[in-house]
Amino acid sequence: MTTDLLLTEIHPAGYAVLTLNRPQAMNALNKALMTALADTIDALAQRPEVRVLILTGAGKAFCAGLDLKEIGAGKGSLGGSERSADGEPAAAGQPVGDPVAALNRFPGPVIAAVNGAAVTGGFELALACDILLASSSARFADTHARIGVAPGWGLSQRLSRAIGPYRARELSFTGNWLAAEQAAAWGLVNHVLAPDDLLPAARRLADDMLGTLPEMLLRYKAVINDGYAQAFGDALVLEKTRARAFNSQVGAAAVEQRREAVRERNRSAG
Repeated sequence: MTTDLLLTEIHPAGYAVLTLNRPQAMNALNKALMTALADTIDALAQRPEVRVLILTGAGKAFCAGLDLKEIGAGKGSLGGSERSADGEPAAAGQPVGDPVAALNRFPGPVIAAVNGAAVTGGFELALACDILLASSSARFADTHARIGVAPGWGLSQRLSRAIGPYRARELSFTGNWLAAEQAAAWGLVNHVLAPDDLLPAARRLADDMLGTLPEMLLRYKAVINDGYAQAFGDALVLEKTRARAFNSQVGAAAVEQRREAVRERNRSAG
């Protein structure tokens, strides 16, 4: 599944590491890379042994956004293609070559290991992940208003929900940089790490997630994300409805056995 543009490592523990591999272009998303990334994510979603994804970039950048040189030369577009490689229309709601849509479809957690600059479309790619870890050299910028391209991968909506509308407006209206430590202070980034510690930390986090019950990992991501897209009252109803359906099938003995395993894990950690 590895290509020259996208490196794919499938770890036997149950996670995959996807590395954007255009370091000479700051991992800018040309059409080929967008398609490779979207297709790979969708393929991994069909493999039950891959339950967590880690997304990172090669070199000094995470992703510089869309490849404007390719677009300017008439070789690319500003969004996911409406047609597949053989020219057929894409399935409804599933644009071809749209990596953000593919990330949204992936059922398990996605960890962004932001190793450097995440700019505009690259910022949107990071925001589409479930958890953001950042290198101390990482930084973020929304330059849509400066380059004259409208956001279409969720930045105008996700960023304000992540850090609040006032801070989001400041970033989007100016195109100014947001450093990793400030991003953490604003709640955008979970942890800031030394560059050499970034990917090992992402792997450890993936291992921690894989230590949970497989069905619960998927259900928990779904209820958080689905509920976050609704009004608070509706989200509480959604949680209650899904909890009743799931918990009605849970046995007390199995719960107690797993609770003891949690106690043992806590004792070992202490």
